[in-house]
Order: sequence, then C-alpha cells, then structure tokens
Amino acid sequence: MLESSEKPAVLLSKDYRILAVNEAYRKHYEASPELGHDRCFAVSHGYDSPCDENGENCPLRNSLSSKRNERLVHIHHGPDGAEYVDVELRPLLDEGGEIEGFVEIIAPIPHASAKAGGSFVGRSRAFAEMLELIQRGARSEVPMLLLGESGTGKELAARAIHEASLRSKGAFVPVECSGLGETLFESELFGHARGSFTGAHNRKPGLVEAATGGTLFLDEIGDIPLSLQVKLLRVLESGMYRPVGDIEARSADFRLVCATHRDLDQMVAAGSFRRDLYFRINTFPIAMPPLRERSEDIELLCDTLLANSAKRLSEEALQLLQQHDFPGNIRELRNIVERAVLLTDGVQIEAKHLPAYLGGARASVPAPPLPTQAWPWGDALLPLEEVEHRYLRWVYEAHPGDRKALAESLGVSERTLYRKLRQALEPDSHG
Repeated sequence: MLESSEKPAVLLSKDYRILAVNEAYRKHYEASPELGHDRCFAVSHGYDSPCDENGENCPLRNSLSSKRNERLVHIHHGPDGAEYVDVELRPLLDEGGEIEGFVEIIAPIPHASAKAGGSFVGRSRAFAEMLELIQRGARSEVPMLLLGESGTGKELAARAIHEASLRSKGAFVPVECSGLGETLFESELFGHARGSFTGAHNRKPGLVEAATGGTLFLDEIGDIPLSLQVKLLRVLESGMYRPVGDIEARSADFRLVCATHRDLDQMVAAGSFRRDLYFRINTFPIAMPPLRERSEDIELLCDTLLANSAKRLSEEALQLLQQHDFPGNIRELRNIVERAVLLTDGVQIEAKHLPAYLGGARASVPAPPLPTQAWPWGDALLPLEEVEHRYLRWVYEAHPGDRKALAESLGVSERTLYRKLRQALEPDSHG
C-alpha cells in the first residue's frame, strides 16, 4: 500500500508510532525512523508530545474524531531544514468501522519556504493558512482570485498557484491591468492582426495566446475598463477570443488567476465592475494577509532579503521593524532593508540606518515637512478614498519635488506613492 504512492508515505498507529515507511520517504528524508518506536510528532517536528499540544493542528487527532481523511499544510523537518509539506492522513478501518491505523501521505511543497531563501517565504499561521488554500485550489481549473493590500505578494502567490497546478510546465504570463489604456490593453491581451491600425505592420500574438497551456495572471483586475470586462467574460464563458482587427476567432486555453487590492463587492454595487464577471472570477477567493498580521515573519523575511549582502539586523533594528504596521507591506519592508544596506558600512544594520518614521535615529536623507495649513475641506464627512485623494493632491502641490523623500515621509514606497498620485490626479477622481 505504501509503495503504491510516489510521494513519501508512512504507516501510523493510533498512538502516533511510525510502523512502516516507503522508499520515497527514505529517498526524500535520506533516513528511516526507528520503526515501531519513533512517533510522528517527534520525527517531523521535534516535539515530545502531539502537535495539537504544541499549538499546531494535528491531522491524526482530527481523523480519530472524524474517521475521515484529513488534510493540512505543516512545517516538517526536511533533509535541508524546515520545509512545507501537504499532509494527507487516511484512516484504516476494520470491518466494524473502527480505526486500526493510518496512512500518511507527505507531499513536499517546493514553491514555498519556511526558512530564509527563496521568494515565497513565511512561517506564521496566517501565511500557512493562505498556503493551504493555494494547495487546495491549485490543481483544479477554476479561476482563483487573490485579494489583499498592495505589496502583500499577490504575484508570488499566483506563481505558487501555477507551480502547484497541472499546468506548471506551461507558461506563467502576468498582466499588469492598471495603467493600460483601453486600446492598448485589448491589443496586449488579445493581440492584433496585421494592418489592424496604423503601425501594425505585422501580426502580434496576445498574452492570451502566450498563456496557452499555462496560467494567465491578471493583476489589479479591478482596473480593467467596463468595455473590456465583457470581452474578458466572453473569453471565459466561450473559450474563444478574436485579436484586434481579425475576423477569425481563436481558441483560448489557459488557467486564470486574478488579483486586486480593490473592494470588488463595492465596485459591483457602484456599477464599475460587472456582476457576472465578478461571479465568474470569484470561484475560489484567497485573502492575502497583510504584513501586520504576520509580524513573526519579519525576521525570516529580512534574513531572506539580506541573504546576499553579508549584513544582519541588530536586535534593536529588528524590534523597530516588528513594531511597525507596514502600510506598504512586504514591498515597503524590501525598500527599507535595501536602503539600510546602502547606509550601513559595517556588517550590522542598526536602528539609525532605518527610516526616521520607524522611531529610530533620524534618517540621513531628510524628509520634507508636511503642509502646516489647516485642513481645507471643513468638517464634512467624505469617503475614505476621496479623503486620501484630496490629501495626496494637497501634499503634492506643497512638495512637487523630491518624491523619494516625500514617499519616505508618508511611509510608503516610491512606487506606491506614484500609483496613488496617479489615481488621485486622474480627472474622474476629483469628486
């Protein structure tokens, strides 16, 4: 039974003892436990008691209660240290329906890391819960929707979905939906025929065609114009599309993953996002946790970011980072660490090398003062998005010069500031 599995597999007793392992287990872990003696929680986690007594979810304990298969994502001791694994526990029942033992199938997850290194990194419960949802949905063909603030790693999550999917050997094609005009977006997505418009000297394949057999990732799908939303819906419903200027329809063959930081429910209610498209892409939503909800991952993320720099954080600097809310999330953390590396002459990054708004010593690059005029719009209540737009226009008019210093003063990355200013300065955002 165990050898029929290509993945590492073990036979467990009801009291957690490992009774047998298959060859795939021996090859992956480069060792074999003492059969009939070693317990799974000791071998996999180094615990001296079951997982659920150490703050973990225990699939064996769950299966004892449910008498059904149980599955979850765990961090196990692997041959190279801590590694994420997808664990499935299958109870073995006797003729009377009572549990005699368990088969545990262990599938290592190579696209996520529980130790420094790699790109998709974390050890917090919030990260593990998000990773478990990715594992659950990845091998299906249903569209997946990543929801979360900017900078939470939605493209990395989309790549993880692709790598865990049945289409992993195909292409992963990311599309940044914001900032593209309607005509350009349609041409980029669907391609165009030769002579379809001035300058179209040759046929150009679109990104839908490039994603054939693979995954199409639409980042910031909430920014797609309404007129194009219906065309995207038609592709999803019919599996067909037509390049710009072409009369021949083509077959589409891709798995769709979308992401947005916007509230699509609110946009649907306001009529700025099609309800039918929303229900089509929202089959399997995954909430991306902001960095403030996974502060225990900050040290691991910093170690990853510093891996190639031969520098390390002092305890004080790390504490300042762990106390920060990170409105810019992981992108903001990356900018802070990269800046600190440039300011540090020695090996250790101190609190003084971090931006002043974190509470350490004043940064060596002075931030501009914010406007001191009174709030110019009285005491009327406004939607939060409109307040942000008005405030950004106000700040921009007072400090139109050094955007790097302004971004630092506002506690966001330059890229985030640029995007927010672009939205605030658009004519239809003036309210």
